[in-house]
Amino acid sequence: MNTTAAQFPYPWQRCKIVHLVRHGQAMHNVEGDINREALLSPHLFDAELSPLGRHQVGKLREDVHASGLLKRIELVITSPLYRTMQTAFGVFGSTESNEDAGVNCPKIMAVELCRDRMGVRPCDMRRRVSECQALFPSIDFSMMDGEEDNMWNPDFRESEEEMAARMGLLMNWLWTRPEQEIVIVSHGIMLQHILYRLGNDCHQSVRTALCKRFDNCELRSVVIVDKR
Repeated sequence: MNTTAAQFPYPWQRCKIVHLVRHGQAMHNVEGDINREALLSPHLFDAELSPLGRHQVGKLREDVHASGLLKRIELVITSPLYRTMQTAFGVFGSTESNEDAGVNCPKIMAVELCRDRMGVRPCDMRRRVSECQALFPSIDFSMMDGEEDNMWNPDFRESEEEMAARMGLLMNWLWTRPEQEIVIVSHGIMLQHILYRLGNDCHQSVRTALCKRFDNCELRSVVIVDKR
């Protein structure tokens, strides 16, 4: 008998299932792969999904419906950038076909804490809240910090330490939510910082696999436990 496996029981009430989703391919991904300097272009302000990105969103939506996952999700948290809101609504949002099929789609909430690395690059600056509301009227923007994007700085790029601290705040807030099965639609580097934080107690092999780079429109699921 193998006695080396580490198995621990935890009360279900102290656990959450979190599904981490990176946005579909966006135009700044396309342009940045050709020339990194393009990421400084104002033409990529709050970059939208590329045609491939929209296709990726449609494919993930099909997978989420087919697996029955949509019926279990209680809340979707999304970055307020255009590409993530397109992804969140495109995968988990309510459509006429959902309503016809009797599917109750989860609430989608925009949260500043899970937005992309801030500063310098126009592609990481968000639109005014009123414009976002007009584009996505079914998304809840009550958690937003204000109409304008006062968090983005044209001269300074957010540090790794600042991003890690912000993801810590996000996860602390997440534990205050009553929902047990939650989706976070965010950006690759931010999702990695969440997993770095959660994976501190894992074996190195598990941590390496858990924290690898996210593909566009990848969904990665974890169970997290409040050990306090």
